[in-house]
Amino acid sequence: MIKIENLTVSYRGAQGEVQAVRGVDIAIAEGQFYTLLGPSGCGKTTTLRCLAGLEQPSGGTISIAGQVVFSASQGVMVPPHKRDIGMVFQSYAIWPHLDVFENVAFPLREMRGKFNRKELREKVMTALTLVQLEQYADRPAPFLSGGQQQRLALARAIVREPKVLLLDEPLSNLDAKLREETRAEIRDLVKRLNITTVYVTHDQLEALTMSDTIAVMQQGKIVQEGSPSDIYGRPSERFVADFIGSSNFVEGRVTALANGGGVGTVETASGTVRCILPEGAAANDKVILVLRPEDMQVLAADQSEVGNVVKGQVISTQFMGDATECQVALKDTVLKLKLHPTTKLVRGDNVLVGLPVERCRALMA
Repeated sequence: MIKIENLTVSYRGAQGEVQAVRGVDIAIAEGQFYTLLGPSGCGKTTTLRCLAGLEQPSGGTISIAGQVVFSASQGVMVPPHKRDIGMVFQSYAIWPHLDVFENVAFPLREMRGKFNRKELREKVMTALTLVQLEQYADRPAPFLSGGQQQRLALARAIVREPKVLLLDEPLSNLDAKLREETRAEIRDLVKRLNITTVYVTHDQLEALTMSDTIAVMQQGKIVQEGSPSDIYGRPSERFVADFIGSSNFVEGRVTALANGGGVGTVETASGTVRCILPEGAAANDKVILVLRPEDMQVLAADQSEVGNVVKGQVISTQFMGDATECQVALKDTVLKLKLHPTTKLVRGDNVLVGLPVERCRALMA
């Protein structure tokens, strides 16, 4: 459905040439919900704007549904209105002088003569019903709440029944509770309509809960692409592990490899740990262990079946409602643990921390 090959975007700034996007390759299947995730300035919005035709790349090729809409080598640059896309901007871009109905009708009216009055009304009301705004059709757009304006922008984007829907951080202006509700609404809607969707966000939770595939970007490049479970549970490098969720990092050195690879032994300042080694790891290689706070547990004195056990001392605890977070000092580092909210620990407690082998992963240092 969408294919981007070797996309580059550069511009000249005060310090000389800046490369905003550097050789991005993306393939998105029909009906897929694909998310570009990364910190500010990583190139995700620039990539989306190139796909929309709002920005001209410096190089590469972009195809939508088999049609080349940009090619640096062929000199092709199809304008935005001739690409079969709908787009929701971060600011929503609602027209304040129009009511709700006319905001959604605008894209159809621009397709002059294609729909008669009855057909236009049916299409607008169908789009408004999909986003649960049909009862507000006659309301002035500025009189909607923030969440309603977001849904209005979504209705305007889908009323033409585009092949591709582009969303540029559409939930960033909503409060936390409304973001949670709207995430589910958008995901459900685009799946019911089977619209190929490209979503840009810096919010890890949005990406994990909404996406079929996530591409993590850093400094203009995609550094890892995969399903939400792969990105979270099997990060390929430290940046991804650090950016997605919360992680503990422990330095160590490979001391033994299991037959056939996979699980090996790493020596750290706090003890020997068995873990999943990165592909190609060899004895004496320096590695960094990645430990998620929720994957560790505090053990009773007679428990040893977890696989790895290290000794530490509790230096702080914090009740978070759905969990108790505590920090445990080891010899060379401090681990952050996320425990059941009923866990009773106090500062100064000596504890045994269990690290399950299958949840303990190493990355090349």
